Amino acid sequence: MARFFDVHPQDPQPRAIAQAVQIIRDGGLIAYPTDSCYALGAQMGNREALDRIRSIRHLDDKHHFTLVCRDFAQLGQLVNIGNDVFRSIKAVTPGSYTFILPATKEVPKRLLHPKKKTVGVRIPDNRVVQALLAELGEPLLSSTLLLPDEEEPLTVGWEIKERLDHQVDAVIDAGDCGAEPTTVVDFSSGVAEVVRRGMGDPSRFE
Repeated sequence: MARFFDVHPQDPQPRAIAQAVQIIRDGGLIAYPTDSCYALGAQMGNREALDRIRSIRHLDDKHHFTLVCRDFAQLGQLVNIGNDVFRSIKAVTPGSYTFILPATKEVPKRLLHPKKKTVGVRIPDNRVVQALLAELGEPLLSSTLLLPDEEEPLTVGWEIKERLDHQVDAVIDAGDCGAEPTTVVDFSSGVAEVVRRGMGDPSRFE
């Protein structure tokens, strides 16, 4: 049965955040709110949690997982990013965008796209996520909480607890959460390609 943490959206309680992060460190899988919608999160090197995410979402090996970062210092350790691309990303970050870029050797191979050797990265504009990342001290492996055969992601904490009670280890509820996934921009070729329109305004990359 999943733990349920009811936290303040702007000033999340440190004790609740610390307990949620301990669940992550202990190998757990959490559902948490972001600046776009709910996501599933786990430690970057956690193979079992990765398999659990694939199972919950029915994902194949070509799915791009996202590494959620606290800042550009973390992001820069995970992906290769040129000056022009950096400036484009910096202009909309933090925000509701995920960027696909060539991964560095810091990223576990099982997280990479099998052919492109790329990974998604993002820096969210959300106090709860930033508190989680600060406490964890490393990027968070993440995937949008969009269930199979459903067109919209889950957005209500208690409903997620009811539906995924035996599939995740914790649910963090911080009130209303966005109802749309991030906009995904693929920079792997060096030129922006919008591959998913979402919460972030895609027009500046088109």
